[in-house]
Amino acid sequence: MNQSIESILRILEGLNTIDLVAKKLNVKKNTAIKKLHELRKLGFVETFGGGKQPRLYRISRRKRLKIGNPGLYDVINKNSPIKLVKPYEHKIINEKLTIEEAIIRAIKSGEFRPILASLALFNKVRDWHRLYKFAKNENVRRKVGALYEVARTIIKVRKMDEKTRKLMLNAKNEKKYIIQGLRSKNFQDIEKKWKVFIPFNYADLERYNE
Repeated sequence: MNQSIESILRILEGLNTIDLVAKKLNVKKNTAIKKLHELRKLGFVETFGGGKQPRLYRISRRKRLKIGNPGLYDVINKNSPIKLVKPYEHKIINEKLTIEEAIIRAIKSGEFRPILASLALFNKVRDWHRLYKFAKNENVRRKVGALYEVARTIIKVRKMDEKTRKLMLNAKNEKKYIIQGLRSKNFQDIEKKWKVFIPFNYADLERYNE
């Protein structure tokens, strides 16, 4: 394959799998892997997924600038079995995004998959007071508490201290919907307790067991 780097980038730009790269370049899979490795070293490829999720490659004709610290999607993809396709490159400047703040940002996104994937982050929380502080600042305390209880039904999570739990449970003037219009058929007990609507059912959480 004697194509220039520029022509290859033009052909592959966007999201790809290994098989799709091989098909687009009309080469064998091993050759496609080698070419992706070469493009990654040059800074044109971003890889995510893997494990039980399909590995995807985002290829751009512009080199990725390694500026800033990992953003929300990077933190979730590193710590959750449910991987996210990044809609844009999100980096944190001058500080690192903590697990506790990532949970809050996922909830504030109002998007189904980031919130679902962020349930795995609860088993990484080391400072419940910090989580509460971020939740209070964004007025999502009861949402955090409810999702924490949902997370405990599918993964092993360190127990939240009683003081923090009560502060979250007694929060006032918070909106009921985590995702507008979505409520659970299976977690109504948690919904009633926390006065919020859970956007997931048991079937959605099965992704954690795949």
